[in-house]
Amino acid sequence: MAISMGSAEGAPMGDMNTTPLIDVMLVLLIMFIITLPIQTHAVKIDLPTPNPNPSDIEPDKNKVFVTPEGAVLWNGTPVNFTQLADFLEQTKLIQPTPELQLEPHPQAQYVVVDQVIATIKRSGVGGLGFVGNERYARDF
Repeated sequence: MAISMGSAEGAPMGDMNTTPLIDVMLVLLIMFIITLPIQTHAVKIDLPTPNPNPSDIEPDKNKVFVTPEGAVLWNGTPVNFTQLADFLEQTKLIQPTPELQLEPHPQAQYVVVDQVIATIKRSGVGGLGFVGNERYARDF
C-alpha cells in the first residue's frame, strides 16, 4: 500500500502512514474479543430423574433364595408369597423376560421350597434355573 513518488533524495516521501490504520485495527480486534461470549466446555444433558420407589426387579436375572429358617428372599430382600407372586407377574412384562434363578439352601425346608416352586409355576414365568447345585456334585 505504498505510493512511490520518485527516488530523489530531498523529495517529499509519498508513502501512506499505516500506523493509524494498524491502531484502529488493533482496537477493533480487542473490542471484538471482549464482546465474545465466554465459552464454556460444559455439555448439557438431560439426566433421568431418580425413581423414589426403586424396583426390586432386575432386567437380566432375578434370584430367589430360600433360607434354612424358611424365609424367601427376592434378590436379597425378604418377601412373602404374595409379594413373590407380584414380582413374578412384573417380570413377565419385561422384554426380554429376565432369567429367574432359584437357590434353596441345603438345610431349607422342603415344604417352603415346594411352595416357592408352585408359586413360580402358577405365575407362568419361563426361564427358571436352579443354581448352586454344583457345590453338591461330589456328594452324590
